[in-house]
Amino acid sequence: MAKKADTPNRINTLLQDVGQMMILNADPAERLQDTHLRVENLPIQLVRPDPAQPRRVLPETVYQAFHQQRLTPYQALKELVQLVQIAARQKGRPFTHVLDLLPNPNDETETDVPITLTPEEILLRDLVNLAVTIRDDGQVNPLTVVDKSEGMTHIYQIETGERRYWATWLMMEFLPGYQGDGSIPCIIVPTNRASVFRQAKENTSRAGLNAIAMARQASLLVLAAHQIQPPDGPVSNDYYRQALELDLRTKREFSDDILSAMGGISRVHFSRFKSLLRLHDDAIELADRHNIDESRLRFVLLLPPEHQSEMIRQIIEFNLTRKQVQEMCEQTDPDLDNSSYKIPASTRHLLKLLHTPGKLTSREIVEALLEEEADIHIARAKVQRLRQLLEEAEQYLVTE
Repeated sequence: MAKKADTPNRINTLLQDVGQMMILNADPAERLQDTHLRVENLPIQLVRPDPAQPRRVLPETVYQAFHQQRLTPYQALKELVQLVQIAARQKGRPFTHVLDLLPNPNDETETDVPITLTPEEILLRDLVNLAVTIRDDGQVNPLTVVDKSEGMTHIYQIETGERRYWATWLMMEFLPGYQGDGSIPCIIVPTNRASVFRQAKENTSRAGLNAIAMARQASLLVLAAHQIQPPDGPVSNDYYRQALELDLRTKREFSDDILSAMGGISRVHFSRFKSLLRLHDDAIELADRHNIDESRLRFVLLLPPEHQSEMIRQIIEFNLTRKQVQEMCEQTDPDLDNSSYKIPASTRHLLKLLHTPGKLTSREIVEALLEEEADIHIARAKVQRLRQLLEEAEQYLVTE
């Protein structure tokens, strides 16, 4: 067995091998010509995330402040930790140290009852888990960075590996036992060899992108084909929305490469992802945080912008199926003067039950909900939703 002191040398050797494999196995159009390119350990202070990266690691407010250079990496992570502490405290799961987010295999008091974590808790927990892995086993998979240095100023922008970047900062600043030198292994790509296509393939081949991130990725590829570059600072949804007005009819030579970079999806699915950029900003942020899939979001697009966020909240709260979302979004608004509007059968069934109140008891409602959901919290949420629905209905019965 190798000694622990030999671990850094073995890892460095492995990193060099990984770097050569990435160079030699790249697509011919993207292959880095310098076969002597090596993995270098760069000071992490010289490495910066790509603001246009379609996968948002940080929550929107923290993302904006960080890329406007109002927060350092440490301050951005501190903001994230505080946001998660607030969200966890509201759910009755307070914690003081980030390691408390990880399950304790020696804790016999933990139950097998599944706990639904908030998106912020999941985000930080996954980063902490990755940070612990890097601390204990070393970082075998290097980042790919683009050399953005100018003159004596050295700066490197991440092309792939932003989660590893934030996990390394988390390890350095928030975890005990860090003994490194503040550097991070990187494959350095010359500025003229940067590739949004290589970035897209990395994104889709690893943990995968959610629907909103896929929409951003589709936009970046279309904009790259039209030689439209992202801004230096934080990227707004309006930048991505430029792709809605562009097509590939005059850029057919990019079509196959774009679909391949998106994971080999069809043109239909590509268009569906790109169309999600038409959602309202608030709806985009909610769908991104909660990883709402495209099959449900496509129907939310049918709603006016001011109603989209509320529909997504309903999807999140009640875990609505694709069919339920479709029915709710395609239903004609009863407030409109439309003679073709038809009251849904489910509503008429509810009215029939109200005609015979003696046959409908609160206990039976609760028992039916518990039998269907097997979860008291979901049952309570549905009762609260029904109460809210009836209160809203009562407002329409005002006497003029």
